[in-house]
Amino acid sequence: MAIEPLFFRQVMSRFTTGITVVTTRSHEGLAGVTVNSFCSVSLDPPLVLVCLDLKSHTLVYFRKSGSFVVNILTDQQEYLSRCFATSSQERYEHFCHAAYHPAVTGSPVIDGALAFIDARIVAEYPGGDHIIFIGLVEAMGVGNHVVFTGNADEHSGSATIDDYAAPLAYYRGQYRHLAPDYQRPSLAVDYAEEDEVKVR
Repeated sequence: MAIEPLFFRQVMSRFTTGITVVTTRSHEGLAGVTVNSFCSVSLDPPLVLVCLDLKSHTLVYFRKSGSFVVNILTDQQEYLSRCFATSSQERYEHFCHAAYHPAVTGSPVIDGALAFIDARIVAEYPGGDHIIFIGLVEAMGVGNHVVFTGNADEHSGSATIDDYAAPLAYYRGQYRHLAPDYQRPSLAVDYAEEDEVKVR
């Protein structure tokens, strides 16, 4: 018995995710797309992956640029998630009126994002009706604290964000905000040495 796409969506929607806008810049201009199919792949080397729909108009931009930035959105940036998920003049011609600055790769970092990861595309794989891009991290940051691969910490001129800014979440096809009054720490892990893990 085949799995129906609608039921597949319903089941997968039970997995709560954050929301990102993945951006790039090619000779044709700026492009961005709302993505929640994003995750880390490897610590050494630092790799991340994003999945883009084969029908996405932005796919050609990513292939030509060879790089992307994952902008992790705050719960105050829902409008950007909505805009970069639609086919509109604001998106294609005005980059959703988002303020940004260039990353190391030249891809745009959206000002005020909760965090960002700047990566160069090192591999592309077929994934059914999507394309899987693997990116080697060149730089990443939170607020105005930015770390470049192979270099000491640096500080950019980007706009800082509130230390208490919360992520934009997505569950069962709807945007969600985390409850600020419920906070419990997970198990604290200290990486004392390469092969030794201490759990307090």
